[in-house]
Amino acid sequence: MQLTGQDARESLNSHVQRRGAEIHEKHGPRIGWNELLLILADRACVRYPCDIVFDSTPLQAGELAHPVPKGERPEDGFLMHVHPFFSTQPEQVPLLVLYQIVVVNYGMFASSEDAEAFGSSVLGISQDDYYAALCRLADQLASA
Repeated sequence: MQLTGQDARESLNSHVQRRGAEIHEKHGPRIGWNELLLILADRACVRYPCDIVFDSTPLQAGELAHPVPKGERPEDGFLMHVHPFFSTQPEQVPLLVLYQIVVVNYGMFASSEDAEAFGSSVLGISQDDYYAALCRLADQLASA
């Protein structure tokens, strides 16, 4: 039996949901700033080193956060650029960073649906609630 592109998508989505649930069990039930730092330092959770910086320089208009490679190889690590608007809201930063961790862990294979599935699983909330929270944060930034 040959796998289709759809099979691969569904497989990755199931995988990120399971990984998110494992992270929630290990570092939860509440994922705040301190827990986020523990998750980022845990190679079982985040495949490559990742440091948070509040810098919007590499972000596109309206973008809340994005990982930028530190070097040529993923093993060199990433800088997770978070919009400085959120530097005074540390309780919101996990929502933004968790969405981007799938890019660090899986590269460009990860979709927005995978990011939502992962983040919501880590936080222990529904995917719809997670998406709504991200939309509220995007609206905050847009109106700032």
